[in-house]
Amino acid sequence: MLLNVSERGPEHPTPEKTLPVVLLHGLFGRARNLGFVQRKLATTRRTLAMDLRNHGNSPHGPMSYPAMAQDVLDTMEHLHASPAIMLGHSMGGKTAMMAALTHPTAIRALIVVDIAPAQGGFDRLDLPDNLEQLQFPPHLDQRSTNDLLRPYIASDAVRQLMAQNIRQGDNPGWAIGLHDIQAAMPDIMGWPHLAPDLRYEGPTLFIRGENSPYISPGNYAAMRALFPNHRLESIRGAGHWVHADAPQRFTELVEEFLANIP
Repeated sequence: MLLNVSERGPEHPTPEKTLPVVLLHGLFGRARNLGFVQRKLATTRRTLAMDLRNHGNSPHGPMSYPAMAQDVLDTMEHLHASPAIMLGHSMGGKTAMMAALTHPTAIRALIVVDIAPAQGGFDRLDLPDNLEQLQFPPHLDQRSTNDLLRPYIASDAVRQLMAQNIRQGDNPGWAIGLHDIQAAMPDIMGWPHLAPDLRYEGPTLFIRGENSPYISPGNYAAMRALFPNHRLESIRGAGHWVHADAPQRFTELVEEFLANIP
């Protein structure tokens, strides 16, 4: 499956060869959610922010991390963007890890944002099971979309996240593959069983939010086994959406890491 891609690069590319950066969003997100870091990186590099399957403007279909990783790799190959550096947040981080573990020659370096190679990572969304049956009025704007979701989603942040996935204007409705996403939630929450000798030897940076529970000491053994050349950085005061909570510090860590990739 070829994914929808938002591509940015330097206005005046230099002859010096730099690796492209592929950016992958989290659950119920889309490519533009990583827009701040993409704009910063695009001043010197080719960047490709992708909508994962069932998200944004990408096609819909059954979900699993092997399938999503293959989508990303196929899209990279199609756009002549392989090998690349890959950055993924949350579900996008698990997808990036799977791509690196199964196709290490396509991923020169890896940045994983606030997720571990383990069960869990999305339990705080607290979404009702009946969102797929949501009844839409004949017309929706931004304000009425928020009002429509308020009885179902108490959190302002989660409601804002879900609102971006609704088609507004006349004939509104879900713009994402909500049925496929909900059917795959056990797999999205989980982490596949891997061959015991599988590992990614390339340089890897894990970035966690200090106030987020999704990378914990209980995950360190698996991180060492699968990504032996990794380091972990924590951003003070940030939660799960690290890149939104502390964009400057997040971008500094990413740029420092990239500067050391040959």
